[in-house]
Formats: sequence, structure tokens, C-alpha cells
Amino acid sequence: MDPLLRKLYGIRKEDIADYEKYLMLGGGTRPAPTIIRGKGVWLTDIDGKKYIDCTSQSWAMYLGFANEEFNATITEHLKNASHIHQGFDTPSRFMLAKKLAEKAPKKINRVSFTVGGAAAVEGGMKIAIKNRENAQEFITLYDAYHGTTLGVMGSSWVSTKSSGKFMGGARFNRLTRQFVRVPNPYCYRCPLELKRENCGMICLKLLKITIEKAVNGPVAGLIMEPLQASGGQIIFPKEYLEGARKICDDYGIPLIWDEIQTYCRIGTWFASGYYGVEPDIICLGKGLGGGFPIAATMISDDLEGFSPDTEELHTFANNTVSQVAALKQIEMLEQGILDNCNTMGNYLGGELTKMRKDFPRMGDVRQAGLHIGVELVRDPVTREADAELLQAVRNYAMENGVIFGVGGMLKNVLKVKPPFIITKEECDIILEVLRRALKHAGL
Repeated sequence: MDPLLRKLYGIRKEDIADYEKYLMLGGGTRPAPTIIRGKGVWLTDIDGKKYIDCTSQSWAMYLGFANEEFNATITEHLKNASHIHQGFDTPSRFMLAKKLAEKAPKKINRVSFTVGGAAAVEGGMKIAIKNRENAQEFITLYDAYHGTTLGVMGSSWVSTKSSGKFMGGARFNRLTRQFVRVPNPYCYRCPLELKRENCGMICLKLLKITIEKAVNGPVAGLIMEPLQASGGQIIFPKEYLEGARKICDDYGIPLIWDEIQTYCRIGTWFASGYYGVEPDIICLGKGLGGGFPIAATMISDDLEGFSPDTEELHTFANNTVSQVAALKQIEMLEQGILDNCNTMGNYLGGELTKMRKDFPRMGDVRQAGLHIGVELVRDPVTREADAELLQAVRNYAMENGVIFGVGGMLKNVLKVKPPFIITKEECDIILEVLRRALKHAGL
């Protein structure tokens, strides 16, 4: 073993205090296990304890950890190239752009690469503004999350009091672009306190009114996640997305979909395959590179793209390792892993729905592919959120070898989003630990 790696892997638990004082963290749940290695859907911490990871490490590791086929391709490529400047062409960039365009909606055929999801959203905003003369303001949805860079932080819920208090994003509001927000179609917990069966999709009416009466000048773009992840695993009604598409068409507004968390994870390559609705701009990140940093902005043939005069320039926009990783992941997804995402997602969703009969405080189960959320409540009738129950369940599960994520503005949505390679036997372990956790919490 390389001496550096021997030293690295030799760090002991009692050594951590000597290191952590040098580290500054701007987010993430703390305290958390110190992870040493992973294999498949399992992680191992510094104490040798193993966990099934239902967070896929920020929802990014579609193929799980230490996949031998995937890693072999990356290792072989590293013998030839790694980082190449954006001004030079590479076969990997050509091939990945073409491959993504082939998977995307028919009119989405041009791709610009960057490093992180927030930068991809910012790229989409640049394209929208370039194509909308005199437009300045963007519309986004309640509970949206599009990142924390200064360009997009104002579009994310972290800049508001959605969670009941002002969080970190609000500290930078004086530096961020301000966005106009409209209600999201959160039908289980409607922000307008209406029932889905008789609401008349009033959130669409409010979107139209906002465009006409609440924005100065033309709207630059409507930015939305087709399924809100951080907001609580909220699967939007198809009717809403169809209506938003029509409104954007009527007013000439670019529809920007943040698919940073929906790409492949909802069981189709893009959300258009799930909903039958197509946007004008798609922003990708997180899982695109199978754990390697890469993001992308994809645009419709109807829009003018970037000009090569420094409209969009990033040092690592042509990292060939990340591009090869993204290509290899697509190849492996094509060979059955994306099908497994659907099969295991449907299995987990079905079993969790059955579990609600025994635990009615599992107020709602929302599932699309391996995008799964379980909303925990104090009472299934009043639907009062129960963040304390979620924390108790999550802590018990962590102690017993399953890592769940937390979502929702009220911190009461349990996220179940494991890697796509998960097996039925591993799903059963997740379900059993969750059942025990709910019983342990007194349900």
C-alpha cells in the first residue's frame, strides 16, 4: 500500500479531535459516523460498524460503493488523461453530451458541463435571461431547493422562514438575487389548506396571477424541481406540471427543471419520461457522475446557447474522469440497473404503504422509483408533523445499521433513497429496522 494511504487509513477514532478543529463545515447533519470504506450499499465507519446507506451519500451514488466494473473503467482511463481545460476538445466530452441528448426529451440537444448542481442551475438562468429581452426576475416554488451559491441561494428555502426560523441562507440575502415564490402543489400538506379533490389546482391560478401582477417586467424563467426532494419528497401531480408548461408557453417563459435529484432516480432517465411533460432547460448534478463531481445544463433547440466569449467558463468543466464516470454509469444503468431502481423502488414503496396499517403515524408514503419519503405525523387526521418521532426513528435506525435521510420543512419526512443496486434482501433489512424503530419509539 502507498505510504500516504497507509497513514490515511491508519487514523484512529481518538485522533479525530486533533484533526477536526481545522475543518469548517457549512452544512450536513452532525455528529455523524466517520466513514472509512463502502461496498455495495453498505458503509463501514471508523469503529468497523456497518450501515445500509439510504442516503446514497447526498443521493449521488447510484451504483453504490467500490463497484469493481465501474472503478476498473475509471482506473484504466486515468492512465491516459484526467483534467483537460475547457478550451480543448475531448472524446469523453463529445460522447457524454451526445449520450445525454439521446436520453433527454426530443428538443433538448445541447449540453454545457460544469462541476456542481448549483452552477448548473445558474447556467440555466443565464440561458433564460439571454433569451428573454428585458427580463430580470425568476419565479420559483415554496420549499424549493436549488443550491446555496450566491446565484441560487435566494431561490432555496434556506433563505426563508419556511422551517420556522431563519437559517444560514438568510444571512446572505443582501447579496443574493431575490426570487418571486409561488405555492407548491404539496397536496398532502397544502400551503393553502385546501383538499386535493376540490382545490381546482389553485396553485396554477396563483402562478398565472403572479406572472401578471407580482413581477416587474417579463418573467425570466420558472425554476422548479419536478419532484421536490429537500422539500419533502413531494411528487407533483401531472396535472400541475402540464398546467405550468402551458402557462409558460402562453407567456413565453422558459421552463427550467432542476433534475439534480430526479435524473434516473425516479425510474426514468429524465422526469419527462415519468410525467410526460417537457421543459426547456434541464439542470443536472449529484448522481450524474456516479460519485465523481460533474454537472450539466441542457437546453432546447428553441433557445440560443452560450457564446464562447466567457459567458460560461469553469476550470473543471472538461474533467475527463468525471465524464468517463458518467458514461460508464449510463452504460451500466442501460444493462438493467435502472430497471432494478424501479423494481426495488416499487417493492419498498408497496411494503411501506402496507406498514402504514400497523403504524398510522406514517401519515403518507410517497414513492417514484427510489425517490421515497415517509411523512411522520402526531395524528393521521390532523396531520400535525412530528419531527421528534422522526429523530427517534432515525437515531434508532442508525444505531441498528441503517442510515436514513431527513427532509421536509418541518423535518418530519424520512428519506429512503438507497443506491440502485440494492437487493430485495437488503430492502427487507431496511423495512425490518424501520419497523423495530417505530415500535421502539412507542408506536
